[in-house]
Amino acid sequence: MKSVLKNLSRMLVEKVSLAADEQKTINAIRVLSAEAIQKANSGHPGLPLGAAPAAYAVWQYAMNANPADPSWKDRDRFVLSAGHGSMLLYSLLHLYGYGLTIEDLKGFRQWNTLTPGHPEYGHTAGVETSTGPLGQGVTNAVGIAMAEAHLAAIFNREGYPVVDHRTYALVGDGCLMEGISSEASSLAGTWKLGKLTVLYDSNRISIEGSTDIAFTEDVAKRYEAYGWQVIDVPDGNDVKAIVAALEKAEAETERPTLIVNHTLIGYGCPAKQGTPAAHGAPLGADNIIAMKENLGWPVDKEFYVPDEVYANTAKAVQRGAEAQAKWQAMFDEYCEKYPELAKLWKDYFEGNDYDPWKDEELFVKPEKAFATRQTSNQVLNHICTKIPNMFGGSADLAPSNLTIMKNQTDFSAQNYAGSNLHFGVREHAMGAIINGVALHGGMLPYCATFFVFSDYMKHAMRMAALMKLRILYVLTHDSIGVGEDGPTHQPVDQLAMLRSIPGMTVIRPADYSETAAAYAFAVGHQGPTALVLTRQGLPQLAETGSDLVKGAYILKDSGKEVPDVILMASGSEVKLVYEAYDRLAEQGISARVVSIPSFELFNAQDEAYRESVLPKACRARVAVEAASPLGWYQYVGLDGKVIAMDTFGKCGPQEIVFKEFGFTVDHVVEAAKSVL
Repeated sequence: MKSVLKNLSRMLVEKVSLAADEQKTINAIRVLSAEAIQKANSGHPGLPLGAAPAAYAVWQYAMNANPADPSWKDRDRFVLSAGHGSMLLYSLLHLYGYGLTIEDLKGFRQWNTLTPGHPEYGHTAGVETSTGPLGQGVTNAVGIAMAEAHLAAIFNREGYPVVDHRTYALVGDGCLMEGISSEASSLAGTWKLGKLTVLYDSNRISIEGSTDIAFTEDVAKRYEAYGWQVIDVPDGNDVKAIVAALEKAEAETERPTLIVNHTLIGYGCPAKQGTPAAHGAPLGADNIIAMKENLGWPVDKEFYVPDEVYANTAKAVQRGAEAQAKWQAMFDEYCEKYPELAKLWKDYFEGNDYDPWKDEELFVKPEKAFATRQTSNQVLNHICTKIPNMFGGSADLAPSNLTIMKNQTDFSAQNYAGSNLHFGVREHAMGAIINGVALHGGMLPYCATFFVFSDYMKHAMRMAALMKLRILYVLTHDSIGVGEDGPTHQPVDQLAMLRSIPGMTVIRPADYSETAAAYAFAVGHQGPTALVLTRQGLPQLAETGSDLVKGAYILKDSGKEVPDVILMASGSEVKLVYEAYDRLAEQGISARVVSIPSFELFNAQDEAYRESVLPKACRARVAVEAASPLGWYQYVGLDGKVIAMDTFGKCGPQEIVFKEFGFTVDHVVEAAKSVL
């Protein structure tokens, strides 16, 4: 087994002669961070000053990573969960050769900078995930470690540990106050993710003051109860103790590790260390001078890094380059010895040749009615036989969401090779863990819950959209059609919520064909896709199909260039406007029926196509959706009408609930005539 600290004892002996260089490196991290924040007149100096020794210990001694290839698949990952301390990460990325220059550090928090206020994935090399919303990062780290465990079980063979890396996360008190971190940490202990190490920067200060005002629990005991190894480091400046703790973490294969690192927020700044004033504001010019004097740093030099600091960090950079070279040699040999696994590796990480749009079997429309959640189950179980790296599950609702892959086993501490995930009743953690899986790479993740509970996942879904992660959300029980469960479980506001997230593609299919097309789109889309699905059965409509990818398309038309009225709907309400077409035709009214399963996909079409579907000359329009009307007025205009929900629902059989709230063919016909 790889051991990044196998020479620890030798290194600690050598450390005696390198102590001055090491201290200079730690202080360089501190000073660069404080100076960049001061120059920006904005930022959070407290964590970088206090946590610098712990971050240094990880980057200098523990991590195997190669800045020349930040996307090396077997690199160790470092997640700064306390993302407000972003200058800590940027200072590390500069000193360890990831391409950030001193000028980049001077541009901290400025327009179009590589050093934004919080770390942004895909924007700055070496940033593994966008962080800042507390608790999200450490939960991403659980997903990253989970992905490593799964891929190792799939690909590793004796003598060829081609997937063998660790995940490190640096968290603060705030991260561990957030409930999402508790959900995720409980799962990490249950799954025995032994390659996950969390360094807890315990400085006992929050924005409002001492953590004693709101956070007095024994965190160590809580994590022991979760099934973690807990190591206490009394002095957060003791690099030797931190490195020893990292070695102990690496030796523990059955449990994730929490290193409780007791630090002083704002360490080194005499006037502010240990106080809330060090947390979220620049230290001030005079305090920067006092800090430099206290740390033995040249007062008259700004953004200064001694040559010996670069020489010191270069040793870790060299170790990482050598580790990758060694891995590459092993991987090349592995590919020769196991060509089928080499092919599978390519399928996982680069995608296989499967094109769902050319899969005729996928689009065979059944004759009987199905709930779209049932259709989703059929489509998912077909596609997962073609795409081997699908990986996902539900927050204790799989029998209702119908998201179990029948050809796969369950992921667990006893079977990391399983692909069906069971998150328990933990929607928020599920969303952010799946983000971590997507960030790791190599898998196509999905997760599922009742649509109303997407509220619990909202921030994780927002972060997925921000990072453009390829994730599929299966959200069932989508409207007042939930019926007897009543208004607590009938989602009326969630569609508008999801549609408001930039980069989130929301699709509410009307039947089997639209659901199949939604999956075909989602598995190839670089970004998150939410499928919003019914509990109740829906009829199969002859005209539906692959045009779903245009977001809106004509199902039935009178043949007139400009119809008398346009009827539009999504999901389960498409059948209402479909039937209303014939009623109106009997009365001499020419209608056009338009299915609009996705606002985002339709709005992305060119003007000519949008005009062909919704011609401006026809101002008589009716939209129908059993959810909030928000968003529909962009299509119906000032003269149109929206049949929707402007209240919460009520308990009752779904047929009665729909009728009482006006979702009937008669009401659609009446509304159409009223706008003519």
